[in-house]
Amino acid sequence: MTRQTRAIGPTLTDEQWQRLEKFGVEFHPSAGDLLFVAGEQWYPLVLVDTGWVDIFRPANQWFEETVVASLGDRVFVGELGVLSGQRAFLTARVTEPGRMLRLDRQAIRRVMAEDDELGDLLLRTLWQRRESLARGPAALTLKIVGAARSREVLALRTYAARLELAHTWHDVQDDEELTGHGIGPDDLPVVFVQGEPIPRATPGILAEKLGLAYAEAEDVTVDLAVVGAGPAGLAAAIYGASEGLSTVLLDRVAPGGQAAATSRIENYLGFPYGVSGADLIGQAQLQALKFGVRIFAPCEATALEPSADGVTLTLSDGSRVRARSVIVATGATYRALALDRWADFEGAGIYYAATPLEVKQVAGSPVVVVGGANSAGQAALFLATNGCPVHLVVRGGSVGATMSNYLLERIADDPHITLHVSTQVTGIQGGSALERVTLSTGEVVDCRGMFCFIGAEPSTDWLGEVATDAHGFVLTGTDVPLAEAAVMLGTIGRDPLPFETSVPFVFASGDVRGGSMKRVAAAVGEGSSAVASVHRALAWSPQPTELSLSAASTTPRTSGPARPPRT
Repeated sequence: MTRQTRAIGPTLTDEQWQRLEKFGVEFHPSAGDLLFVAGEQWYPLVLVDTGWVDIFRPANQWFEETVVASLGDRVFVGELGVLSGQRAFLTARVTEPGRMLRLDRQAIRRVMAEDDELGDLLLRTLWQRRESLARGPAALTLKIVGAARSREVLALRTYAARLELAHTWHDVQDDEELTGHGIGPDDLPVVFVQGEPIPRATPGILAEKLGLAYAEAEDVTVDLAVVGAGPAGLAAAIYGASEGLSTVLLDRVAPGGQAAATSRIENYLGFPYGVSGADLIGQAQLQALKFGVRIFAPCEATALEPSADGVTLTLSDGSRVRARSVIVATGATYRALALDRWADFEGAGIYYAATPLEVKQVAGSPVVVVGGANSAGQAALFLATNGCPVHLVVRGGSVGATMSNYLLERIADDPHITLHVSTQVTGIQGGSALERVTLSTGEVVDCRGMFCFIGAEPSTDWLGEVATDAHGFVLTGTDVPLAEAAVMLGTIGRDPLPFETSVPFVFASGDVRGGSMKRVAAAVGEGSSAVASVHRALAWSPQPTELSLSAASTTPRTSGPARPPRT
Protein backbone atom coordinates (compact mmCIF):
# COMPACT_ATOMS: atom_id res chain seq x y z
CA MET A 1 0.00 0.00 0.00
CA THR A 2 1.34 3.42 -0.96
CA ARG A 3 1.00 6.19 1.61
CA GLN A 4 1.93 9.82 1.56
CA THR A 5 3.23 11.57 4.65
CA ARG A 6 0.99 14.50 5.61
CA ALA A 7 2.71 16.46 8.34
CA ILE A 8 4.74 19.60 8.76
CA GLY A 9 8.33 18.72 9.42
CA PRO A 10 11.91 19.01 8.21
CA THR A 11 13.55 16.59 5.84
CA LEU A 12 16.44 15.34 7.95
CA THR A 13 19.69 14.19 6.40
CA ASP A 14 21.03 10.75 7.30
CA GLU A 15 23.63 12.38 9.53
CA GLN A 16 21.01 14.49 11.35
CA TRP A 17 18.75 11.47 11.83
CA GLN A 18 21.61 9.41 13.28
CA ARG A 19 22.41 12.20 15.74
CA LEU A 20 18.76 12.46 16.77
CA GLU A 21 18.46 8.69 17.24
CA LYS A 22 21.16 8.78 19.93
CA PHE A 23 18.75 10.56 22.27
CA GLY A 24 15.95 7.99 21.91
CA VAL A 25 15.05 4.57 23.29
CA GLU A 26 14.32 2.00 20.59
CA PHE A 27 11.07 0.01 20.54
CA HIS A 28 9.11 -2.04 17.99
CA PRO A 29 5.35 -1.44 18.20
CA SER A 30 2.73 -3.60 16.52
CA ALA A 31 -0.04 -2.46 14.22
CA GLY A 32 -2.86 -0.98 16.29
CA ASP A 33 -0.63 0.08 19.21
CA LEU A 34 -1.29 3.57 20.54
CA LEU A 35 1.82 5.73 20.98
CA PHE A 36 -0.14 8.29 23.00
CA VAL A 37 -3.81 9.07 23.52
CA ALA A 38 -5.84 12.25 23.76
CA GLY A 39 -5.77 13.53 27.33
CA GLU A 40 -2.32 12.09 28.14
CA GLN A 41 0.20 14.48 29.70
CA TRP A 42 3.94 14.42 29.04
CA TYR A 43 3.60 11.98 26.19
CA PRO A 44 6.82 11.16 24.33
CA LEU A 45 8.14 12.45 21.06
CA VAL A 46 8.37 9.41 18.77
CA LEU A 47 10.89 9.00 15.95
CA VAL A 48 9.52 6.81 13.15
CA ASP A 49 12.52 5.11 11.56
CA THR A 50 10.33 2.59 9.72
CA GLY A 51 6.59 2.01 9.85
CA TRP A 52 3.49 4.23 9.68
CA VAL A 53 1.52 6.17 12.24
CA ASP A 54 -1.89 7.86 11.95
CA ILE A 55 -2.57 10.97 14.05
CA PHE A 56 -6.31 11.34 14.55
CA ARG A 57 -8.99 13.20 16.42
CA PRO A 58 -10.90 10.53 18.37
CA ALA A 59 -14.60 10.08 17.71
CA ASN A 60 -17.13 11.44 20.19
CA GLN A 61 -20.87 12.05 20.25
CA TRP A 62 -20.46 15.06 17.95
CA PHE A 63 -17.79 13.93 15.46
CA GLU A 64 -16.50 10.82 13.76
CA GLU A 65 -12.85 9.85 14.00
CA THR A 66 -10.79 12.12 11.73
CA VAL A 67 -7.23 11.39 10.58
CA VAL A 68 -5.20 14.60 10.75
CA ALA A 69 -1.87 13.25 9.51
CA SER A 70 -0.20 10.01 8.40
CA LEU A 71 3.50 9.78 9.16
CA GLY A 72 6.07 7.41 7.69
CA ASP A 73 9.81 6.82 7.61
CA ARG A 74 12.18 9.42 9.05
CA VAL A 75 9.49 11.63 10.58
CA PHE A 76 8.92 12.41 14.25
CA VAL A 77 5.51 12.35 15.91
CA GLY A 78 4.49 15.09 18.35
CA GLU A 79 3.61 18.76 18.70
CA LEU A 80 4.19 21.61 21.18
CA GLY A 81 2.56 19.81 24.11
CA VAL A 82 5.71 17.70 24.54
CA LEU A 83 7.39 20.89 25.78
CA SER A 84 4.54 22.75 27.49
CA GLY A 85 2.94 19.86 29.34
CA GLN A 86 -0.44 20.41 27.72
CA ARG A 87 -2.41 17.20 27.53
CA ALA A 88 -2.53 15.63 24.07
CA PHE A 89 -5.59 16.59 22.06
CA LEU A 90 -4.97 13.94 19.39
CA THR A 91 -4.18 10.21 19.44
CA ALA A 92 -1.34 8.44 17.62
CA ARG A 93 -1.95 4.88 16.36
CA VAL A 94 0.54 2.58 14.62
CA THR A 95 -0.87 1.41 11.28
CA GLU A 96 2.22 -0.44 10.07
CA PRO A 97 4.79 -1.89 12.50
CA GLY A 98 8.42 -0.90 12.33
CA ARG A 99 11.39 0.44 14.23
CA MET A 100 10.72 3.55 16.30
CA LEU A 101 12.41 5.48 19.10
CA ARG A 102 10.87 7.21 22.09
CA LEU A 103 12.18 10.53 23.49
CA ASP A 104 10.78 11.43 26.89
CA ARG A 105 10.71 14.96 28.31
CA GLN A 106 14.27 14.75 29.66
CA ALA A 107 15.60 13.45 26.34
CA ILE A 108 13.93 16.30 24.44
CA ARG A 109 15.52 18.79 26.83
CA ARG A 110 18.91 17.17 26.18
CA VAL A 111 18.48 17.61 22.43
CA MET A 112 17.66 21.30 22.96
CA ALA A 113 20.66 21.80 25.25
CA GLU A 114 23.30 19.70 23.48
CA ASP A 115 22.60 20.05 19.75
CA ASP A 116 21.68 23.55 18.57
CA GLU A 117 20.87 22.51 15.02
CA LEU A 118 18.58 19.64 15.97
CA GLY A 119 17.07 21.68 18.80
CA ASP A 120 16.13 24.47 16.39
CA LEU A 121 14.67 21.98 13.91
CA LEU A 122 12.54 20.37 16.59
CA LEU A 123 11.36 23.66 18.06
CA ARG A 124 10.46 25.21 14.70
CA THR A 125 8.56 22.10 13.65
CA LEU A 126 6.62 21.76 16.91
CA TRP A 127 5.55 25.40 16.68
CA GLN A 128 4.56 25.14 13.01
CA ARG A 129 2.54 22.04 13.73
CA ARG A 130 0.65 23.79 16.51
CA GLU A 131 -0.18 26.67 14.16
CA SER A 132 -1.26 24.24 11.43
CA LEU A 133 -3.42 22.19 13.81
CA ALA A 134 -5.14 25.37 14.99
CA ARG A 135 -6.45 25.85 11.45
CA GLY A 136 -7.67 22.27 10.88
CA PRO A 137 -10.04 19.69 12.36
CA ALA A 138 -7.85 19.32 15.45
CA ALA A 139 -9.12 22.73 16.58
CA LEU A 140 -12.53 21.16 17.20
CA THR A 141 -11.08 19.22 20.14
CA LEU A 142 -11.39 22.46 22.15
CA LYS A 143 -14.54 24.42 21.46
CA ILE A 144 -15.73 27.54 23.29
CA VAL A 145 -19.48 28.20 23.12
CA GLY A 146 -21.07 31.46 24.22
CA ALA A 147 -22.29 34.90 23.24
CA ALA A 148 -19.95 37.21 21.35
CA ARG A 149 -20.19 40.12 23.80
CA SER A 150 -19.91 38.07 26.99
CA ARG A 151 -17.04 39.01 29.31
CA GLU A 152 -16.72 35.34 30.38
CA VAL A 153 -16.41 34.25 26.75
CA LEU A 154 -13.86 36.98 26.06
CA ALA A 155 -11.80 35.79 29.04
CA LEU A 156 -11.77 32.24 27.68
CA ARG A 157 -10.95 33.33 24.15
CA THR A 158 -8.17 35.63 25.39
CA TYR A 159 -6.69 32.80 27.45
CA ALA A 160 -6.79 30.37 24.52
CA ALA A 161 -5.32 32.93 22.12
CA ARG A 162 -2.44 33.97 24.37
CA LEU A 163 -1.43 30.37 25.04
CA GLU A 164 -1.72 29.53 21.33
CA LEU A 165 -4.22 26.73 22.05
CA ALA A 166 -5.78 25.05 19.03
CA HIS A 167 -9.45 25.90 19.50
CA THR A 168 -12.65 27.14 17.90
CA TRP A 169 -15.36 29.49 19.12
CA HIS A 170 -19.07 29.26 18.42
CA ASP A 171 -21.32 32.29 18.90
CA VAL A 172 -24.65 31.08 20.26
CA GLN A 173 -27.47 33.04 18.65
CA ASP A 174 -30.64 31.70 20.29
CA ASP A 175 -32.02 29.37 22.96
CA GLU A 176 -33.18 26.84 20.36
CA GLU A 177 -29.61 26.36 19.20
CA LEU A 178 -28.54 25.79 22.81
CA THR A 179 -31.26 23.21 23.42
CA GLY A 180 -30.18 21.26 20.36
CA HIS A 181 -26.83 20.72 22.04
CA GLY A 182 -28.29 19.95 25.45
CA ILE A 183 -27.13 23.28 26.90
CA GLY A 184 -29.15 25.72 28.97
CA PRO A 185 -28.58 29.49 29.11
CA ASP A 186 -27.33 29.15 32.68
CA ASP A 187 -24.59 26.77 31.51
CA LEU A 188 -22.83 29.41 29.40
CA PRO A 189 -20.09 29.70 28.60
CA VAL A 190 -19.52 26.04 27.82
CA VAL A 191 -16.19 24.61 26.74
CA PHE A 192 -16.12 21.25 24.97
CA VAL A 193 -12.87 19.32 25.51
CA GLN A 194 -12.76 16.19 23.37
CA GLY A 195 -16.55 16.41 23.17
CA GLU A 196 -17.00 16.58 26.94
CA PRO A 197 -18.94 19.72 27.95
CA ILE A 198 -17.68 21.88 30.81
CA PRO A 199 -20.54 24.21 31.84
CA ARG A 200 -19.86 27.66 33.29
CA ALA A 201 -16.24 27.32 32.25
CA THR A 202 -13.49 29.68 33.34
CA PRO A 203 -9.84 29.91 32.25
CA GLY A 204 -8.83 28.29 35.55
CA ILE A 205 -11.10 25.30 35.04
CA LEU A 206 -9.91 24.96 31.46
CA ALA A 207 -6.25 25.12 32.53
CA GLU A 208 -6.79 22.26 34.98
CA LYS A 209 -8.47 20.18 32.29
CA LEU A 210 -5.60 20.78 29.85
CA GLY A 211 -2.81 20.18 32.36
CA LEU A 212 -1.63 23.80 32.33
CA ALA A 213 -2.48 24.67 35.95
CA TYR A 214 0.03 24.40 38.78
CA ALA A 215 -0.51 21.20 40.75
CA GLU A 216 0.94 20.82 44.20
CA ALA A 217 1.49 17.17 43.34
CA GLU A 218 4.38 18.46 41.21
CA ASP A 219 5.74 20.21 44.29
CA VAL A 220 9.50 20.60 44.26
CA THR A 221 11.66 23.49 45.33
CA VAL A 222 12.71 25.37 42.21
CA ASP A 223 15.67 27.71 41.92
CA LEU A 224 13.55 30.57 40.56
CA ALA A 225 9.85 31.40 40.55
CA VAL A 226 8.86 34.33 38.36
CA VAL A 227 5.49 35.90 39.13
CA GLY A 228 4.04 37.74 36.14
CA ALA A 229 4.51 36.76 32.50
CA GLY A 230 4.75 40.11 30.75
CA PRO A 231 7.97 41.12 28.95
CA ALA A 232 9.93 41.48 32.23
CA GLY A 233 8.76 38.13 33.59
CA LEU A 234 9.31 36.26 30.34
CA ALA A 235 12.81 37.71 29.98
CA ALA A 236 13.65 36.76 33.56
CA ALA A 237 12.36 33.21 33.09
CA ILE A 238 14.22 32.76 29.80
CA TYR A 239 17.53 34.05 31.15
CA GLY A 240 17.15 32.09 34.38
CA ALA A 241 16.39 28.79 32.68
CA SER A 242 19.00 29.28 29.96
CA GLU A 243 21.61 29.74 32.68
CA GLY A 244 20.74 26.51 34.46
CA LEU A 245 18.14 27.58 37.03
CA SER A 246 15.06 25.39 37.38
CA THR A 247 12.36 27.95 36.67
CA VAL A 248 8.58 28.27 36.86
CA LEU A 249 6.62 31.20 35.43
CA LEU A 250 3.23 32.09 36.93
CA ASP A 251 0.64 34.55 35.64
CA ARG A 252 -2.81 35.30 37.00
CA VAL A 253 -4.33 35.68 33.51
CA ALA A 254 -2.09 34.45 30.68
CA PRO A 255 1.35 35.32 29.34
CA GLY A 256 1.70 38.75 27.79
CA GLY A 257 0.81 41.45 30.28
CA GLN A 258 0.16 44.89 28.82
CA ALA A 259 2.45 44.13 25.86
CA ALA A 260 0.04 41.46 24.60
CA ALA A 261 -2.66 44.15 24.53
CA THR A 262 -0.60 46.35 22.20
CA SER A 263 -1.45 46.12 18.53
CA ARG A 264 1.89 47.48 17.30
CA ILE A 265 5.23 48.14 19.02
CA GLU A 266 7.44 50.29 16.78
CA ASN A 267 10.27 51.38 19.07
CA TYR A 268 11.55 47.94 20.09
CA LEU A 269 15.11 47.18 19.03
CA GLY A 270 15.38 44.99 15.95
CA PHE A 271 11.86 45.53 14.57
CA PRO A 272 12.08 48.52 12.19
CA TYR A 273 8.61 47.78 10.80
CA GLY A 274 7.08 47.21 14.20
CA VAL A 275 5.83 44.03 15.85
CA SER A 276 2.50 43.22 17.42
CA GLY A 277 2.52 42.53 21.13
CA ALA A 278 0.90 39.16 20.49
CA ASP A 279 3.66 38.08 18.08
CA LEU A 280 6.41 39.25 20.41
CA ILE A 281 4.91 37.44 23.40
CA GLY A 282 4.20 34.30 21.37
CA GLN A 283 7.83 34.01 20.32
CA ALA A 284 8.99 34.72 23.86
CA GLN A 285 6.78 31.91 25.17
CA LEU A 286 8.29 29.53 22.65
CA GLN A 287 11.76 30.61 23.71
CA ALA A 288 10.85 29.97 27.36
CA LEU A 289 9.64 26.46 26.54
CA LYS A 290 12.86 25.82 24.62
CA PHE A 291 14.90 26.37 27.76
CA GLY A 292 12.60 24.29 29.97
CA VAL A 293 10.52 26.96 31.72
CA ARG A 294 7.26 25.59 33.15
CA ILE A 295 4.50 28.13 32.41
CA PHE A 296 1.36 28.06 34.55
CA ALA A 297 -1.68 30.24 33.89
CA PRO A 298 -4.07 31.37 35.16
CA CYS A 299 -2.14 31.09 38.38
CA GLU A 300 -2.46 33.97 40.85
CA ALA A 301 0.00 34.45 43.72
CA THR A 302 -1.77 35.81 46.82
CA ALA A 303 0.95 35.74 49.48
CA LEU A 304 4.72 35.61 49.84
CA GLU A 305 6.47 34.15 52.88
CA PRO A 306 10.26 34.18 53.36
CA SER A 307 11.88 31.35 55.28
CA ALA A 308 15.32 30.09 56.17
CA ASP A 309 15.59 28.04 52.97
CA GLY A 310 13.96 30.35 50.44
CA VAL A 311 10.54 31.79 49.70
CA THR A 312 7.09 30.21 49.61
CA LEU A 313 4.35 31.57 47.34
CA THR A 314 0.73 30.84 48.16
CA LEU A 315 -1.62 30.66 45.19
CA SER A 316 -5.30 31.62 45.06
CA ASP A 317 -6.36 27.96 45.21
CA GLY A 318 -4.24 27.33 48.32
CA SER A 319 -1.38 25.59 46.48
CA ARG A 320 2.14 26.53 47.51
CA VAL A 321 5.17 27.07 45.32
CA ARG A 322 8.55 26.79 47.03
CA ALA A 323 11.52 28.55 45.49
CA ARG A 324 15.05 29.53 46.43
CA SER A 325 14.42 32.93 44.84
CA VAL A 326 11.50 34.92 43.42
CA ILE A 327 11.30 37.66 40.80
CA VAL A 328 8.13 39.76 41.04
CA ALA A 329 7.12 41.06 37.62
CA THR A 330 3.39 41.47 38.17
CA GLY A 331 3.21 44.78 36.33
CA ALA A 332 0.12 46.81 37.00
CA THR A 333 -3.66 46.55 37.00
CA TYR A 334 -5.57 48.72 34.56
CA ARG A 335 -7.30 51.76 36.00
CA ALA A 336 -11.05 52.14 35.52
CA LEU A 337 -13.22 55.23 35.39
CA ALA A 338 -15.52 55.87 38.36
CA LEU A 339 -18.74 55.58 36.36
CA ASP A 340 -22.02 53.80 37.02
CA ARG A 341 -22.31 50.40 35.31
CA TRP A 342 -18.59 50.26 34.52
CA ALA A 343 -18.33 46.71 35.86
CA ASP A 344 -21.42 45.68 33.87
CA PHE A 345 -19.77 46.59 30.58
CA GLU A 346 -16.24 45.29 31.20
CA GLY A 347 -15.67 42.73 28.47
CA ALA A 348 -19.05 43.67 26.97
CA GLY A 349 -18.04 46.92 25.32
CA ILE A 350 -15.33 48.20 27.68
CA TYR A 351 -11.86 46.86 26.92
CA TYR A 352 -8.32 47.41 28.18
CA ALA A 353 -6.67 46.06 25.04
CA ALA A 354 -6.97 46.57 21.30
CA THR A 355 -5.84 43.28 19.79
CA PRO A 356 -7.44 41.46 16.84
CA LEU A 357 -9.64 39.61 19.32
CA GLU A 358 -11.25 42.81 20.62
CA VAL A 359 -11.34 44.44 17.19
CA LYS A 360 -13.50 41.59 15.91
CA GLN A 361 -16.15 42.69 18.41
CA VAL A 362 -16.28 46.24 17.05
CA ALA A 363 -14.98 46.12 13.46
CA GLY A 364 -16.50 48.88 11.35
CA SER A 365 -18.44 50.41 14.27
CA PRO A 366 -17.80 53.71 16.09
CA VAL A 367 -15.56 53.40 19.14
CA VAL A 368 -14.12 55.61 21.89
CA VAL A 369 -10.48 55.43 22.99
CA VAL A 370 -9.66 57.06 26.34
CA GLY A 371 -6.09 58.09 27.16
CA GLY A 372 -3.25 60.30 26.02
CA ALA A 373 -0.20 58.03 26.07
CA ASN A 374 1.35 55.85 23.37
CA SER A 375 -0.87 52.86 24.10
CA ALA A 376 -3.98 54.94 23.43
CA GLY A 377 -2.53 56.37 20.23
CA GLN A 378 -1.54 52.93 18.94
CA ALA A 379 -5.00 51.60 19.74
CA ALA A 380 -6.72 54.49 17.95
CA LEU A 381 -4.68 53.94 14.80
CA PHE A 382 -5.20 50.17 14.85
CA LEU A 383 -8.95 50.54 15.25
CA ALA A 384 -9.09 53.15 12.50
CA THR A 385 -7.27 50.85 10.08
CA ASN A 386 -9.96 48.25 10.79
CA GLY A 387 -12.73 50.56 9.64
CA CYS A 388 -13.77 52.03 12.98
CA PRO A 389 -14.59 55.75 13.33
CA VAL A 390 -12.55 56.59 16.43
CA HIS A 391 -13.14 59.27 19.07
CA LEU A 392 -9.85 59.73 20.97
CA VAL A 393 -10.68 61.32 24.33
CA VAL A 394 -7.83 63.01 26.21
CA ARG A 395 -8.30 64.65 29.60
CA GLY A 396 -5.39 67.07 29.21
CA GLY A 397 -5.25 70.08 26.96
CA SER A 398 -2.48 68.54 24.84
CA VAL A 399 -1.02 65.11 24.11
CA GLY A 400 2.40 66.36 23.04
CA ALA A 401 3.98 65.67 26.42
CA THR A 402 2.62 62.12 26.77
CA MET A 403 2.54 60.66 23.25
CA SER A 404 5.38 60.08 20.78
CA ASN A 405 5.54 62.52 17.90
CA TYR A 406 5.31 59.83 15.20
CA LEU A 407 1.93 58.76 16.62
CA LEU A 408 0.66 62.34 16.87
CA GLU A 409 1.43 62.98 13.21
CA ARG A 410 -0.39 59.83 12.09
CA ILE A 411 -3.42 60.60 14.25
CA ALA A 412 -3.62 64.14 12.87
CA ASP A 413 -3.51 62.79 9.30
CA ASP A 414 -6.08 60.02 9.83
CA PRO A 415 -9.59 61.10 8.77
CA HIS A 416 -11.16 58.30 10.81
CA ILE A 417 -9.90 59.70 14.14
CA THR A 418 -11.52 62.63 15.95
CA LEU A 419 -9.38 64.05 18.77
CA HIS A 420 -11.15 65.46 21.84
CA VAL A 421 -8.76 67.29 24.21
CA SER A 422 -9.65 68.74 27.62
CA THR A 423 -12.47 66.18 27.61
CA GLN A 424 -13.57 63.36 29.89
CA VAL A 425 -16.09 60.53 29.71
CA THR A 426 -18.92 61.34 32.13
CA GLY A 427 -21.41 58.57 31.42
CA ILE A 428 -21.89 55.17 29.77
CA GLN A 429 -25.17 53.63 28.71
CA GLY A 430 -26.50 50.45 27.16
CA GLY A 431 -28.48 47.28 27.73
CA SER A 432 -26.50 44.05 28.14
CA ALA A 433 -23.57 45.71 26.33
CA LEU A 434 -22.20 49.22 25.87
CA GLU A 435 -24.12 51.37 23.35
CA ARG A 436 -23.39 55.04 24.11
CA VAL A 437 -20.80 57.25 25.80
CA THR A 438 -21.42 60.76 27.14
CA LEU A 439 -18.55 63.27 27.07
CA SER A 440 -17.98 66.24 29.37
CA THR A 441 -18.67 68.53 26.40
CA GLY A 442 -22.25 67.22 26.40
CA GLU A 443 -21.75 65.21 23.22
CA VAL A 444 -23.26 61.71 23.20
CA VAL A 445 -21.32 59.23 21.06
CA ASP A 446 -23.02 56.08 19.80
CA CYS A 447 -20.37 53.38 20.03
CA ARG A 448 -19.93 49.66 20.19
CA GLY A 449 -16.75 49.74 22.24
CA MET A 450 -14.71 51.92 24.59
CA PHE A 451 -11.01 51.22 24.95
CA CYS A 452 -9.53 52.50 28.20
CA PHE A 453 -5.81 53.34 28.44
CA ILE A 454 -5.60 55.67 31.45
CA GLY A 455 -2.74 54.02 33.27
CA ALA A 456 -2.51 51.32 35.86
CA GLU A 457 -1.90 50.63 39.54
CA PRO A 458 0.97 48.37 40.63
CA SER A 459 -0.09 44.83 41.54
CA THR A 460 1.64 44.72 44.92
CA ASP A 461 -1.12 44.22 47.51
CA TRP A 462 -0.15 40.57 47.95
CA LEU A 463 3.51 41.23 48.78
CA GLY A 464 3.08 41.74 52.52
CA GLU A 465 6.05 43.57 54.04
CA VAL A 466 8.01 44.18 50.86
CA ALA A 467 8.82 47.90 50.95
CA THR A 468 7.09 50.11 48.36
CA ASP A 469 7.04 53.80 47.54
CA ALA A 470 4.13 56.15 48.17
CA HIS A 471 2.39 54.92 45.01
CA GLY A 472 2.75 51.22 45.78
CA PHE A 473 5.67 50.47 43.43
CA VAL A 474 8.33 48.10 44.78
CA LEU A 475 11.61 49.60 46.00
CA THR A 476 14.77 47.72 45.06
CA GLY A 477 18.54 47.90 45.43
CA THR A 478 19.83 51.22 46.78
CA ASP A 479 16.25 52.54 46.95
CA VAL A 480 15.32 50.12 49.75
CA PRO A 481 14.83 52.25 52.91
CA LEU A 482 17.66 52.16 55.42
CA ALA A 483 15.65 50.41 58.14
CA GLU A 484 14.83 47.40 55.98
CA ALA A 485 18.33 47.34 54.49
CA ALA A 486 19.83 47.29 57.98
CA VAL A 487 17.72 44.25 58.87
CA MET A 488 18.94 42.43 55.76
CA LEU A 489 22.54 43.36 56.51
CA GLY A 490 22.23 42.02 60.05
CA THR A 491 20.35 38.92 58.95
CA ILE A 492 22.37 37.62 55.99
CA GLY A 493 25.38 39.90 56.01
CA ARG A 494 24.82 41.92 52.85
CA ASP A 495 22.90 44.85 51.42
CA PRO A 496 20.09 44.42 48.86
CA LEU A 497 21.49 43.61 45.43
CA PRO A 498 20.37 45.44 42.27
CA PHE A 499 16.66 44.65 41.72
CA GLU A 500 16.45 42.95 45.14
CA THR A 501 13.65 44.10 47.43
CA SER A 502 13.66 44.60 51.20
CA VAL A 503 13.03 40.85 51.59
CA PRO A 504 16.10 38.69 50.86
CA PHE A 505 15.96 36.58 47.69
CA VAL A 506 12.87 38.45 46.45
CA PHE A 507 13.53 40.64 43.40
CA ALA A 508 11.37 42.91 41.25
CA SER A 509 11.54 44.01 37.60
CA GLY A 510 9.40 45.75 35.04
CA ASP A 511 6.46 48.06 35.61
CA VAL A 512 5.92 46.90 39.20
CA ARG A 513 9.29 48.33 40.25
CA GLY A 514 9.66 51.90 41.43
CA GLY A 515 11.69 53.98 38.98
CA SER A 516 11.16 51.68 35.99
CA MET A 517 10.75 53.24 32.55
CA LYS A 518 7.41 51.53 31.77
CA ARG A 519 8.55 50.48 28.30
CA VAL A 520 8.79 47.00 26.75
CA ALA A 521 12.51 47.24 26.03
CA ALA A 522 13.26 48.45 29.56
CA ALA A 523 11.15 45.65 31.06
CA VAL A 524 13.05 43.02 29.08
CA GLY A 525 16.35 44.50 30.20
CA GLU A 526 15.29 44.60 33.85
CA GLY A 527 14.03 41.02 33.78
CA SER A 528 17.31 39.69 32.42
CA SER A 529 19.40 41.90 34.70
CA ALA A 530 17.49 40.73 37.76
CA VAL A 531 18.63 37.18 37.01
CA ALA A 532 22.26 38.28 37.38
CA SER A 533 21.44 39.40 40.93
CA VAL A 534 19.62 36.13 41.58
CA HIS A 535 22.80 34.22 40.74
CA ARG A 536 24.80 36.42 43.13
CA ALA A 537 22.24 35.95 45.88
CA LEU A 538 22.09 32.16 45.50
CA ALA A 539 25.89 31.97 45.57
CA TRP A 540 26.10 34.11 48.72
CA SER A 541 27.39 32.40 51.87
CA PRO A 542 25.56 34.14 54.74
CA GLN A 543 27.45 34.96 57.93
CA PRO A 544 25.95 33.49 61.13
CA THR A 545 23.98 36.03 63.16
CA GLU A 546 21.53 35.97 66.02
CA LEU A 547 18.76 37.33 63.76
CA SER A 548 16.39 35.02 61.91
CA LEU A 549 15.58 35.50 58.25
CA SER A 550 11.97 36.20 59.13
CA ALA A 551 13.10 39.44 60.78
CA ALA A 552 13.21 40.93 57.30
CA SER A 553 9.42 40.84 57.21
CA THR A 554 8.80 42.26 60.70
CA THR A 555 10.09 45.77 60.09
CA PRO A 556 7.14 48.12 59.50
CA ARG A 557 6.42 48.68 55.83
CA THR A 558 7.64 52.07 54.75
CA SER A 559 8.25 54.20 51.74
CA GLY A 560 10.83 56.37 53.44
CA PRO A 561 13.52 58.29 51.61
CA ALA A 562 15.97 56.34 49.52
CA ARG A 563 19.45 56.20 50.96
CA PRO A 564 22.51 57.20 48.95
CA PRO A 565 24.43 54.41 47.23
CA ARG A 566 26.64 52.47 49.62
CA THR A 567 30.34 52.07 49.16
